[in-house]
Amino acid sequence: MVSIIAVLVLGGGLIVTTTMIMRQQALSAGASAAKLIEPSVRDVVPESSYTTGVLGPEAERNLKRSVTEFSEQLVGLRLWNADGTLLFDANPSTSAPFPQTDPFDRAVRDGEVSARVVTITLGATDGSGTAGRQVTALSVYVPVTENAVRVGALEVVLDYTETDEALREAVQVVATVISVGLLVLWLLLFRTVRNASKRLQTSALENARLALLDPLTGLPNRRMLLDRMRRAIDQAEEDGTGVGLVLLDIDRFKDINDSLGHDRGDELLVQVAHRLRAALRERDVVARLGGDEFAILLPAIRSVANAERLAQRVRNLFNPAFNLGGLELHVDSSIGVATLPEHAVDASGLMRKADVAMYTAKSHRVGVSVYSPDEDDSSPARLVLLGDLHRALADRQELVMFYQPKIALANDQVVGYEALMRWVHPTRGMLVPDLFIPLAEQSGLIHDLTAFALESAISQLARWQAEGRETPVAVNLSAHNLTSPQVVETIEELLHAHQVRPDLLEVEITETALVADPSRVVPVLEQLADIGVLVSIDDFGIGNTSISQLRDLPVARIKIDRTFIADLTGTHPRAGSEMIVKAMVDLAHSFGLEVVAEGVEDPDTEGLIRALGVDQAQGFLYSQPVPAADVPPVESPGPRVRQSGRRGPRAKPAKTPQAGR
Repeated sequence: MVSIIAVLVLGGGLIVTTTMIMRQQALSAGASAAKLIEPSVRDVVPESSYTTGVLGPEAERNLKRSVTEFSEQLVGLRLWNADGTLLFDANPSTSAPFPQTDPFDRAVRDGEVSARVVTITLGATDGSGTAGRQVTALSVYVPVTENAVRVGALEVVLDYTETDEALREAVQVVATVISVGLLVLWLLLFRTVRNASKRLQTSALENARLALLDPLTGLPNRRMLLDRMRRAIDQAEEDGTGVGLVLLDIDRFKDINDSLGHDRGDELLVQVAHRLRAALRERDVVARLGGDEFAILLPAIRSVANAERLAQRVRNLFNPAFNLGGLELHVDSSIGVATLPEHAVDASGLMRKADVAMYTAKSHRVGVSVYSPDEDDSSPARLVLLGDLHRALADRQELVMFYQPKIALANDQVVGYEALMRWVHPTRGMLVPDLFIPLAEQSGLIHDLTAFALESAISQLARWQAEGRETPVAVNLSAHNLTSPQVVETIEELLHAHQVRPDLLEVEITETALVADPSRVVPVLEQLADIGVLVSIDDFGIGNTSISQLRDLPVARIKIDRTFIADLTGTHPRAGSEMIVKAMVDLAHSFGLEVVAEGVEDPDTEGLIRALGVDQAQGFLYSQPVPAADVPPVESPGPRVRQSGRRGPRAKPAKTPQAGR
């Protein structure tokens, strides 16, 4: 409607403007014709006639003759002096006693030629019956000048009938052309605007869709998830139910991208999205937050246990292999669970708590983890504990090293100890490393803790050495310590300062730390081997170390993860566990490495690992970790072991023990 009105207004404006221009051109043409007559009149009329107001007979005759050539155009001709006195009238039947005031004044006073369209009545002059006939005429007042003085005005009345008719016809044509043209233009513009509007609407809808959906998987993105979370929370408050949030991260996704390419990585993400969508309830919302991270919103959840069970079911979706370009790939995931109102009160809090739980699941390799304040480094309890840890590191009175023996299964002799840190908290009592080491790693205090452990263990080695007791000790190093050669310098300085033989110190690193960043870790391990410190791989079997890596690594022994040892016996022994342990033992022995079993807690387990060829063991069957004062002397050192490396086997002291956790 607006466009139609605009076109009508535009068309009307164009028609009016065109009509005015055409009429003005017609008036100008008439004025030009009248100005041509004025010289003929001025030449035959004496100047005195303008003064006296009387035109003599001879002058009148001359005037009539001079205008004869213009008779066809003229309807009337009058001559007025400056006072408005009529001097001559070529057609008295159309005369008016006085001139038209405005055009007369402009002509005499201002010297302007003024033309206007008038309607006049022609009287009968020959009895033809034309009396009273009205015609359209053009009345033009032309100033008469004598010696640069305006002495009067010539009124020329021209026949305007044909011009007026032609003008009307022209206006009609112009109006028709403009109307049709504008109509066609409006139709074209309307079509163009309509098509553009449809495209813009489609684009806007697509942009709105893309703003809320992940372009790769088609799942809702973070923005839509947060909106759905707020709605679910509002509804849960009305219904008295809860809201669950599950965050899922694909393990080792970067390795998949690096080894198979980003196209295969994207294909994996699409397949994961499909499995999640197909397995969940209709009301659940599956979203992709970015990268390899997914979220599952669980509206109207009844309990934390229900959310955890659903998370376990989601993790089981990863059991079947994924087919990526013909390659069967087994993928695992780490899942964090948080619920409202148990863990959070709003959407942002719920998201953060679920993220903490997911990080816990990934760092502890437990698959599914429910949010716990003890694992939240931003929770008040964790912040308080972090402050206490800073204080403990400052005064060093609360941190102590305990030592757990390691037993040679060949002769049941103690061949060394593992140094394990304990925190004697003033209010919480004895804290094991699992309660504060992750906090130290997250806060950056792990380097200070490692320096304390190394100094304590090496100084204890020095005291035992002074007593004539060569008691090897193993110290655990975090993955954070192995990304820089600085730890090698620290160990070298401590060994030199306390005059301790390097072969009495052993460092343990987890297999997961090794495979996480081998390009940075392996050079550090090689430097440690070069100075004579023994290296062991802890928690072996869960980090997917390749055979070629194990062959070339500068390590002396491996420690089989306690989960594999626990599966050997008990009320529900896991099928195939003996074969797995046997394979690990045979592989290690083929590379000249010793094998240690940790977590040995009963004679049955000890009997099995003996039969499987395990070299050393540690666990509660033999002793719990004890303070240094309670460590009995080692009566006789056992045989030294070889440490393999890229430069081939090298001889080491015969008795080089390490202890498990």
